[in-house]
Formats: sequence, structure tokens, C-alpha cells
Amino acid sequence: MENRDDKKTSRKTVLTIAGSDSSGGAGIQADLKTMTALGVYGMSAITALTAQNTTGVAGIFETDPAFVGLQLDSVFTDIFPDAVKIGMVSGKETIRVIAQKLREYQARNVVLDPVMVSTSGSRLLAEDAMGMLAGELLPLSAVLTPNIPEAEILAEMKIENEAQMEEAGEKISKRYGGAVLVKGGHQISTANDVLYRDGEWIWFRGSRVDNPNTHGTGCTLSSAIACGLAEGKSVEESVKCAKEYLTGALTSGLDLGKGSGPLDHCFKIRPLT
Repeated sequence: MENRDDKKTSRKTVLTIAGSDSSGGAGIQADLKTMTALGVYGMSAITALTAQNTTGVAGIFETDPAFVGLQLDSVFTDIFPDAVKIGMVSGKETIRVIAQKLREYQARNVVLDPVMVSTSGSRLLAEDAMGMLAGELLPLSAVLTPNIPEAEILAEMKIENEAQMEEAGEKISKRYGGAVLVKGGHQISTANDVLYRDGEWIWFRGSRVDNPNTHGTGCTLSSAIACGLAEGKSVEESVKCAKEYLTGALTSGLDLGKGSGPLDHCFKIRPLT
């Protein structure tokens, strides 16, 4: 008689803590697609519902902080994640609960994408929540992935060139700990990112993909980094693999929606015929 245990398989697990994007291009939906495409098992704790599409955010409905905590309890007490990705966390109390749960369960390999403003310009972090984010969540992160505007806020400086990207990354790392990946594609006309870690800078050079559809790039990159860490890759290797995946998702050329459309997260997965 066949032993059912012989059929059991294991897979690395990643938890995303973020908001839901009704258009499917960013947030929880982008994270779970990325995790599936990269071969890990994705789980989620939803911090907010957003009514949005490729042209902008029409509304945000925050999840009750206690319920966010209940979602985290449910995940950590059953399928403990090998890595955690944090995206949109807009309110003070939600941030407080998340930080408490991460400490309680001693979460590992936390990648935080400090989402403050959407690509379309909508504010996604409450004005009074910045202090809580800086004091509670940022110090718990193994990797921070700010874009240029976010890095300017966290480092309290203007960034207009690569030398200033390096300076900002070092400042943020020394202030909050962990590795910092400053993403240069937002305002500097390249796809070059710099990682500051343990006193050194590592540049990841890339060619800018001629594709206006970039909705969800930050969510996708940070999720892909978390996938690499979950599988035991170093921070540097995780960033390298994540950038390669992001480039592939952009190069695929998916074109949906009337604004900045989503990436092709599943560009390697062919539809059934």
C-alpha cells in the first residue's frame, strides 16, 4: 500500500503584509503573483483595501488593526514564514500591531518597502504614522528598499546623483540598521540601484526598459528579494535575482489599462492550450 507521506513536498514560504490593489497590479496581488512565479508559497495579511486602477487610487479602507494582528497570528502559528515582505501600512496602530507581532514571533528575513506615496501621487502613509514607522518597523527589517523620494525622506537629504544615493543608503542603514537598497529608477534616468550593507556599497547596474507600464514595480522587487532570502540566498544574490526577474516582467511588454499598467508577473508561465 502506498504511503501518503511519500507524496509530501515542502516549499519555502513568504508572508506579505500589505494593502490590496483591486486592479491586481501592485500590493498583495503583485506580491502573491511574484511569489508564485518564483516558486515559493505565498501568504498574506491585508492591511487595507484600495479602490484603484492604472490611473490612480480612488479610495482606501483600512483594515482594523486588531484584525491585522489576528491575520498575523493565524499565519505565524501554523505556517511559519521563511521571509516577510512589508508594503503598504498606512496607520499608526496598524504599524504598532505589526511590529509587536514580528517581535513576538521573532520573524526573520523581513524586507520592508517603505511605501509612502503611490506612483500616481496618492498618499498611502498617514502623515502622523511616519514616526511610528521609523521607530517601530524600520529597525526590524533586514532589508529596506526605498526609491529616491522615499530615501530622501528617510535620510533627510536631497538625492540628485549616484554619490548622494550612496550617502543616503549609508545614513538610512546606520540610523535603522540592516541593509538598504536605494532604487535609482524613480528620478535618476537609469535603472541602477545601490545596496549599502556592512560598510560597503554594491551597485546593480541595469538598462532602463522602454515600457511605460510600471505599476507595482516596487512591490514586485521587494517581494522577489524576500523570495530569495527565504530560499537561503544572500542579500546581494537575492537583489541580483530580483532585478533580473523584474527586468523580465517589464521586458515582456504587457499592456493593460488606460494609465501606467501592470507588469507581466507570470511572463515565464505559458497559458494552457
